[in-house]
Amino acid sequence: MYRNLEELTSHPVFHYFAEISKIPRGSGNEQAISDYLVRFAQERNLPVIQDAALNVIVKKAATSGYENAPAIIIQGHMDMVCEKNQDTLHDFNKDPIQLRIIEDMLYATDTTLGADNGIAVAYALALLDATDIPHPALEVVITTEEETTMNGALAVDASHFTGKIFINLDSEEDGKLLVSSAGGVHVTQVLPITWANASSDTVAYRIGIKGLKGGHSGISIDKERGNSTKLLGRVLHGLSTEFPYALQQIDGGLKPNAIPREAQAIIHIQPSDINSIQEKVEQWQHIFKEELQSSDAGVTVSFEACTSTSTNVFSEETKRKVLTLLLLIPHGVQAMSKGVEGLVESSTNLGVVTTTETEIQFENEIRSSVKSAKAYMVTKAEALANLLGCEVRIDSDYPEWPYNPQSKARQLFEDTYREKYGKEIDIIAVHAGIECGVFIEKIPGLDAVSIGPDIFHVHTPDEHISIPSTINNWEYFIYTLKRMKVD
Repeated sequence: MYRNLEELTSHPVFHYFAEISKIPRGSGNEQAISDYLVRFAQERNLPVIQDAALNVIVKKAATSGYENAPAIIIQGHMDMVCEKNQDTLHDFNKDPIQLRIIEDMLYATDTTLGADNGIAVAYALALLDATDIPHPALEVVITTEEETTMNGALAVDASHFTGKIFINLDSEEDGKLLVSSAGGVHVTQVLPITWANASSDTVAYRIGIKGLKGGHSGISIDKERGNSTKLLGRVLHGLSTEFPYALQQIDGGLKPNAIPREAQAIIHIQPSDINSIQEKVEQWQHIFKEELQSSDAGVTVSFEACTSTSTNVFSEETKRKVLTLLLLIPHGVQAMSKGVEGLVESSTNLGVVTTTETEIQFENEIRSSVKSAKAYMVTKAEALANLLGCEVRIDSDYPEWPYNPQSKARQLFEDTYREKYGKEIDIIAVHAGIECGVFIEKIPGLDAVSIGPDIFHVHTPDEHISIPSTINNWEYFIYTLKRMKVD
């Protein structure tokens, strides 16, 4: 076991993971990490392309004896989800990720770790830097904005590639070979705000939901964890049936593809109702603790006085529409796969709710491995929006990755695993969005697989990665490259 970071970073993969952890790389803020990758390639005299979307493509010639083997495309993404708890002082635009080892796991310190998908970047850099690893010609592509829009992958010029075997390094379970994934689309329902004036005899209070686990909206959606914004909507609706309050602001979640862990609303109430509302809030906390005792036992509902700098509140009509949207926008699993036992087919995640000066935005991440089912969920979101006078914004529509029963790449990785470990690798499909589907649409005949080490609680401040698994998966990866020699 590695006892400290100095020992751990003596391994080439963790050396480069530590290096990129010093560089801000939240989605949409990839200039610095993209430039770092370009410099890395230039310093090693490797051909490199940086496109307008800041994707980086690095090529490396085949090692001796592998000149006749087909080129291999290796892919990951450079951006990460930037999540922290509200009381954590960390600026993702400039502060490095603070790494720490606990037993055989690598964590950040009160923030997301960025192993999703920094570990792919570290694997790629270690491979490109190595002089003792045999391999075919490599075409390494590291994309941007995977965690938000997949615009990086969508912008890649496929003419840069000659390879037909595609190894994605964005999987999160060691000993498993990923061969299919869901498609997705980002749908935002935008409600215009009609403002009114708060009564002069009211006081401002903040209602907050905290203590939820959250998680990746694809991988963790079947765990039925609480959605802070949906829970807050239930509280606000319940209070509206008993107390004449005005709603001033509501915000929840940070990323559309992360199940929201925290949410808050500011309401204006009569001083005479404070104690009664406090009792109702305590009742809601008891209800949620019972409902979520297995998934989110730490849930809390707070009610505290706050200072409001504005007397503007939502009109009663806007308030009614907000509560209706919070109640009726679906969240969670919508359908299970009929062909793969235990696999989520379709889901939706109400990931972010934001109040601005003019509108309230409800951001949803819709996923499905069936194109028509994804389209149907979008249609329902549009229908609800139309009923309530909302604008609908649709973007980041990316394709599913269908299972390929004739995949030679899958067979190669299966054979290699059996040869190396003496047992069968698990073949899996996931409900998360993987960029393989985008590249398969761009490159006819592309044959894709995805591998990766054990990563836990991605998209949350508790994200961590298994150190032994990372090393094991790395050795499996380079062993498979070595096996690609053509005599």
